[in-house]
Amino acid sequence: MPEVYPFEVAEDDAGKRLDVFLAEEIEELTRSYIQKLIADGLASVNRAPARASYRVKPRDLVELQVPEPEGLELKGEPIPLDIYYEDSDVIVVNKPRGMVVHPAEGNYSGTLVHALLHHCKDLSGINGVTRPGIVHRLDKDTSGLIVAAKNDFAHLDLARQFKDRLITRRYYALVHGLVKEQTGTVDAPIGRDPRDRQKMAVVLKNGKHAVTGYRVLRRFPGYTYLELKLETGRTHQIRVHLSYIGHPLVGDPKYGPARPHFNLNGQFLHAAVLGFSHPRKGTRIELEAPLPGELAAVLQKLTPEDTEPPGK
Repeated sequence: MPEVYPFEVAEDDAGKRLDVFLAEEIEELTRSYIQKLIADGLASVNRAPARASYRVKPRDLVELQVPEPEGLELKGEPIPLDIYYEDSDVIVVNKPRGMVVHPAEGNYSGTLVHALLHHCKDLSGINGVTRPGIVHRLDKDTSGLIVAAKNDFAHLDLARQFKDRLITRRYYALVHGLVKEQTGTVDAPIGRDPRDRQKMAVVLKNGKHAVTGYRVLRRFPGYTYLELKLETGRTHQIRVHLSYIGHPLVGDPKYGPARPHFNLNGQFLHAAVLGFSHPRKGTRIELEAPLPGELAAVLQKLTPEDTEPPGK
């Protein structure tokens, strides 16, 4: 069965070409691939086939069918999981650095999905065969807490909470340079980088609303340790926003200095706190995971410039 992406066009998206609109909404698919799907008759507007050049209107119902990869059959793999919460509806795990969340080109084994399938046996099917149970994602080299849904009821409710910004997400990050303000907010729209389609960037025209709050936890010579709070959840949001304000993440080869720092393989970013309302019980669940040893060791090598208490 193909995966169906449904959208209702908002006022600020009116007038965009259908292929542009879909490329902005489905950030993991390239515009050229979306154009191919449209040409194959897999896109519709208000239940009728549509061309790539169609200009979307407010409240249009847009749907795109994305076929599953041919011949792909996922099987669970006995990969250890650091489980922080689990019941019959949801499971929250502390994802290690270096683990991809779900299968994609170049990563057809060893993912979090493979580990979850082995442990849980059954996950929600809303996101198709390659992403069972996956409601949100963390980048490969970002460690921390991620929630997965074991059934469609839980998946739909968690997706609603993400959409309505009812999920608590706090991150710890080490960035280049000294952040002067003790607290601050980056409010800058994010979209595909027009010069490099493999990257995201702050894009004023057709970018998606994105807001990241930050608080300084400790300053070091040449570096600042931050706590970050996501108000929105765009692809690479923290990485793009911090690079935009001149303080890219340490170890981030895509949005920061090319040369490695502290021998880190990937960015210094940890999803430390995750909070949500249980889909069935309604009770609030808030969990916290400490920095992984590799990142904690980096902080121990640095000498503080001040006496502020460090993050947990």
